[in-house]
Amino acid sequence: MAGSALKAGAVAAALRQLPADQPLPWQLRVLPVCASTELELERELSAGWMPPLALLAQQQRYGHGQQGRLWLSPPGGVWLSAALPWPAAPDGCASLSLAAALGIALQLEPLGLRPQIKWPNDLLLEGRKLAGILPRLRWRGPQVRYAQLGVGINGVNRVPAGAINLAEALGLCRHPQAQPARLAALVLRGLEWAAAAAGQAELVRRQAEQRLWRPEWLEHHGERWSVTGLAADGGLRVRRGTAEAVLQRRF
Repeated sequence: MAGSALKAGAVAAALRQLPADQPLPWQLRVLPVCASTELELERELSAGWMPPLALLAQQQRYGHGQQGRLWLSPPGGVWLSAALPWPAAPDGCASLSLAAALGIALQLEPLGLRPQIKWPNDLLLEGRKLAGILPRLRWRGPQVRYAQLGVGINGVNRVPAGAINLAEALGLCRHPQAQPARLAALVLRGLEWAAAAAGQAELVRRQAEQRLWRPEWLEHHGERWSVTGLAADGGLRVRRGTAEAVLQRRF
């Protein structure tokens, strides 16, 4: 079965092989199967584990994406939830969603790929969905305790219509970079980049905008709008004639 060899030690070994500017001391847990890595991560945090913590599953039965949609999570992909440091006062910080998507994209680009960020929380390759990101800030009163991110990214697993896995994008079904342990390490390095860039909102906005997927039009309040860019807080800038708006998506 694809992904059956995924172990915490294999992910840790893959991390050690990747360069890192500001690595985090990850605590890693891998489950063979679970209902949802988000639920499992929250149980671990409630039991006293502290960020940076990443929980991975070889397979999820009931993974969820944006707006509660079911995210199919078969063996061979990377299905993880992570808790990582984030500034306690988020005013002026980068968008968590954009920072995470950009961080992962920056890890994929040295492989010769050109990922695009589909607002608000997907990564595309060749116009097809490669990854989904579910970002949340966890609060204690008025301060952020930590950032929590669910990430699903297709590696060597089968994918539905409209999606793509990394092996196909790289042109080799057994490409080592697409195997779950190596791909998980790439994702974690991407999340480290996001944490390190949390205080650089304009840097994140500018680089994410360079990789922004821009459809011919999108519907907003029953009308067609064109995408013009990104706001520093992660909002999507759109225009219709002389009217301008910034769309927001809360997670």
